[in-house]
Amino acid sequence: MSKLIDRAQRILLAPKAEWPVIAAEPDTTGGIFKRYIVFLAAIGPIATFIRSTLIGYPVPFAGSFRVDFMDGLIVAILSYGLALGAVWVFAQIVNALAPTFGGQKDPLLALKAAAYAMTAAWIAGAANVIPFLGLAIMIAGSAYSVYLLYLGLPVTMKAPEDKAIGYTAVSVIIAVVLYWVTGMLVGLVIGGSMMMGGRWGSSIVDERGRFEEGSTLGKLEDWARNVEEAGKRVEQSEDARGVPSSDAIGKLLGAVAGSDTSVQPLSTGEIQAFMPAALAGLPRTALSSERSGALGVQVSEANAVYGDGRGRSLRLKLNDTGGAQGLVQLAAWAGVEQERSWDGGYERDYHQDGRMLHERWDNASGSGEFGMVVGGRFAIQVAGQAANMDELKSAVTAGVDVAKLESIASAGKSGG
Repeated sequence: MSKLIDRAQRILLAPKAEWPVIAAEPDTTGGIFKRYIVFLAAIGPIATFIRSTLIGYPVPFAGSFRVDFMDGLIVAILSYGLALGAVWVFAQIVNALAPTFGGQKDPLLALKAAAYAMTAAWIAGAANVIPFLGLAIMIAGSAYSVYLLYLGLPVTMKAPEDKAIGYTAVSVIIAVVLYWVTGMLVGLVIGGSMMMGGRWGSSIVDERGRFEEGSTLGKLEDWARNVEEAGKRVEQSEDARGVPSSDAIGKLLGAVAGSDTSVQPLSTGEIQAFMPAALAGLPRTALSSERSGALGVQVSEANAVYGDGRGRSLRLKLNDTGGAQGLVQLAAWAGVEQERSWDGGYERDYHQDGRMLHERWDNASGSGEFGMVVGGRFAIQVAGQAANMDELKSAVTAGVDVAKLESIASAGKSGG
């Protein structure tokens, strides 16, 4: 533990002197995780657990709001799992982009760059227990981590110093975009919950930083290779001044998002056609749809409300991730599975017949929600009053043409 503290102090206080030491010392992927990452990555989740369950969050004119102990513990555990996965994914991004900015690929050195640069952000996560000033401290810590990465990339990845700023900026932007989009898509499955961590599955990281072929995390490596190929095209597109083309940059961002430009989401009219005129015996009272995209990620969404005019209602939502369906499968690598219950209700996220499913039911209100991902592309969710969970499930399976959605996803059909 004393070595860990010494390393953290040196990288924070004397980074220019410490980066050459880090780059030169022998190590392994497993060693970096076991001796450094697993400890520092736990700081933020622990602080969040303490703040949410013991201290609470201030609510104007109402005192403090605290979450249930078990809820807080589940969020902390899942957040910790996500933090461990995030640093590995970030290392893959750093490694894949190295040739684009004149650097040399090396998965171990990329992990060093990602892990030790994250030191400031991880330690600043402890400030989450401090009301009011905590957020400012965490933002400052994240900013300092970006600076540490900027200093470390020329040393670890052998990137020319004049390209270090661009290398740092693109790495951070891509990581943020990936994290945000993946979180958004996972949220479709788990009902907007912030719990995005979960089981890593049976995959084991070997000393080369690779995962078993065919494992869930092996799919993540496939994604990384696609990013690498897109990065090479960015490098090849550079003009005499060393500036890459905007088209190549766009394709790189598309690769990061797991998008397939040949597959576009359904048009607003096409996706509305899947919203039935009646659901579970209730007539449709409202219908809307939209289609949008950014950074190579195109999605479309339809929403419908069903009611009897006497207080009972259901809300149906259908999302088409279109060409970004690769990200849905990337989200699946987290193996989101959780189950909890309370007096009169329960919530669970699980996999069944190749689909990700979400259930939540509360007996007191006689309401719940059910969601599923179909064909690794379409996310369906129904919520509202019902007799039981089976009625909500039946509303989806009987009211929505799931078979047709699966056939569209399988054929890779583009929208209009």
